[in-house]
Amino acid sequence: MKKTIINIILIIIAFCIYILQSNFFNWFNIAGVMPNLFVILVLFIGLFASRTIGTIYGIVLGILLDFIIGTRIGIYALCLGAIGFLSGTFDKNFSKDSRMTIMFMVFGTTIIFEISNYFLKYLLTSNSIEIINFIRILALETLYNILLTIILYPIIQKLGYYIEHEYKGNKILTRYF
Repeated sequence: MKKTIINIILIIIAFCIYILQSNFFNWFNIAGVMPNLFVILVLFIGLFASRTIGTIYGIVLGILLDFIIGTRIGIYALCLGAIGFLSGTFDKNFSKDSRMTIMFMVFGTTIIFEISNYFLKYLLTSNSIEIINFIRILALETLYNILLTIILYPIIQKLGYYIEHEYKGNKILTRYF
């Protein structure tokens, strides 16, 4: 029952993030670049729930984004699914208590998402390569994502530990022995 409520809350959060990205951040952007809050959401779901749940949410949210804003079906799904899978690896190897570690995770996943998204769009749509513009967008979006993570970290951490307790339980000793 609690997992169902958590999933409903995560779906509502994803809907609110879509509304924020499509409306609010159109007005408050940095040099025309908006943050990608879906990367942060999938990262935190994978970190606190599990690798499988993060991958599933990444693929489902990616398919929805592909239908709404994508040019080809599957690009966002593949990229966000990879972020969900990668965040499960981060969970096993890094601490979620350090804000600096979380910032590096957001930094890395944003770069991985954008490079893979750009590469897949290049392969599938044969767009021209504009490296300087891409690097500018990548740097600004990464900075924006990190700033939003710093601001929202206390809220995300409390909700994340609640999700982790419900999905993983109290398995601290079994994790190390």
